[in-house]
Amino acid sequence: MSLSRLNAVLCLLLAACGPVAAQDVTTLKKDMIGQWELATTERSKTCVVTLKGDTAPQGFKLELEPACAAALPFTKDITGWSIKGLGDIVRLHNAAGETVIDFTEVETGIFEGMRTNEGVYILQNLAAARSLAKSMDQMIGDWSMVRGNGQAICTLVLTNTDAGNDNFQVFLKGKCDPAVAAFNPTMWRLDHGQMILMSAKGQTWQFEADDNAQWRRVPDSADPLIMLREQ
Repeated sequence: MSLSRLNAVLCLLLAACGPVAAQDVTTLKKDMIGQWELATTERSKTCVVTLKGDTAPQGFKLELEPACAAALPFTKDITGWSIKGLGDIVRLHNAAGETVIDFTEVETGIFEGMRTNEGVYILQNLAAARSLAKSMDQMIGDWSMVRGNGQAICTLVLTNTDAGNDNFQVFLKGKCDPAVAAFNPTMWRLDHGQMILMSAKGQTWQFEADDNAQWRRVPDSADPLIMLREQ
């Protein structure tokens, strides 16, 4: 293939790719305009961010609620937002356009970002985040852990008492099955739709809600463990 023909083919390819990337950026920008909750992974610290479509020197304008700086100190440096990468990164930046935190979408409408030496933060549609908060409130209280045959083997108390790193305290109540007593969970959290129980040794048990509004341990087994909210 001649050099001129090769150049022509490359130009056609670039022309074909260009509008797609631009459309991705345009679509993401449109989807992002509105109110969002910026929070630690389990919402122990939250901040409402309003992303706007108005242009600013380094991207687009935004507003932070007054309580943001106290809840999440790094937000005091945020002055605007922009779309970066291949149209897949939502960047919150400072006045010089430098990154304060970058977010990428991990689930529909849920973005995840990390700050060195601080940890992971979540950017989520405000209405959806408040729905999650309601779900968290509904988790507080006494739960029975039962086997697949319905036999109760332990009662656990999920609390909203902060245990650090966006975890909350959990207590065993009364006598429990030896396997549960040996695991001895001390913390819990909701994480991407799962209920996570954690021991002081760092072991974890994961539960997912099933069709009967029960929480079943995953991966599933022939003798499953199920968490049921006590009435």
